[in-house]
Amino acid sequence: MPDGLPTGTAILKPRRARPFFGRHPWVLDSAIDRVEGELADGDVVDLITHDGKFVARGLWNSQSRLRVRLYAFDAAVPLDDGLWRSRLAAAVALRTSLGFDDPAGGCRLVNSEGDDLSGLIVDRYGDYLAVQVTALAMARRVDAIADTLESLVAPRGILLRGAERGLSKLEGLHLPDRVLRGAEPAGPVFVMEHGLRFGVDLAEGQKTGFYLDQRDNRQAAAAYARGRRVLDMFSYSGGFALACAVAGRAASVLAVDTSAKATALIEANAALNGVAIVTAETADAFEKLDALAAAGERFGMVVLDPPKFARSRASLDDALRAYHRINRVACDLLEPGGILVTCSCSGSVSREDFLQMLAGVSQRAGRTLQLLEVRGAAADHPVSTSCLEGEYLKCVIARVV
Repeated sequence: MPDGLPTGTAILKPRRARPFFGRHPWVLDSAIDRVEGELADGDVVDLITHDGKFVARGLWNSQSRLRVRLYAFDAAVPLDDGLWRSRLAAAVALRTSLGFDDPAGGCRLVNSEGDDLSGLIVDRYGDYLAVQVTALAMARRVDAIADTLESLVAPRGILLRGAERGLSKLEGLHLPDRVLRGAEPAGPVFVMEHGLRFGVDLAEGQKTGFYLDQRDNRQAAAAYARGRRVLDMFSYSGGFALACAVAGRAASVLAVDTSAKATALIEANAALNGVAIVTAETADAFEKLDALAAAGERFGMVVLDPPKFARSRASLDDALRAYHRINRVACDLLEPGGILVTCSCSGSVSREDFLQMLAGVSQRAGRTLQLLEVRGAAADHPVSTSCLEGEYLKCVIARVV
């Protein structure tokens, strides 16, 4: 078949088409009645109703429960190189219009479903791009995507970062980290964020190297830090810790992470910015929280920014128990009127789930939590209203009375 046109058809079960007429991009295997034609993984497929009406065009993956990812809702639109280029160009243009084109900074250039490019994430750090592919069909097109990114952005290098292990297994992805275009940086790449300089490890850092989605939340938290003793748990490279120390003028900051590499990075970033009031410590976060509470320690602010606790809705209850535990101990550590900054990056945990968990924490702690701000990801991480599951990040700032 001509490039970008279907090699087969997926026929939906009766009464299962409504979400896809609403432009939701994910078709689970449970919605599909049967397939007609010869379909290999990564091939273009048309989605049609049980009575033959065209719904959308997408890419096939027999290895995943998410059987089809949809990219076009017009039968005249092929899923060819021209479509991918136009989507990538639109994503880059959006960031430019939002002011995220500072060559010394970092930003998310492509945010998967938020940019109608399901399964593709691209972050820019200075002169380098980090690409993360979370869909098998996009993996089959990664070289063409790299060519387009090179022509649009002209970076010094484009690095491919593998997806999370669990997601790779679910998608049937086997993508080792490698250099797609140009050269790998000889060491850390340095980026500016709100006047602070951070070293980013593009080769081995978490995710694509840095948590760009928390950019504005770090500044928001810093506004409450003045004169306070701050505890920053799950600190990674010290983003919240340094923002509170410098922009927030905290009295002191203890930054804790379970990874020795992360605490070394916190120390390096503190030194890079001439910050002396940040102390980095390597410890298990749960054990450290318990030890601080047992020792009767008190803080004016506690920041909780843990890794993803829920990989799916099936693990939701376990995740909520983990969030409840760390927030419950954080309340014990906070002096009256202290500030709790608590985050969840688990997409399976809704904003309502998270707030209900905090209501339970308030009840069990016997303390009132006054919500001051309920925030999400920075603007370079747009969310499509057709796929609200993309609104994964929750950041709550609350006063604990």
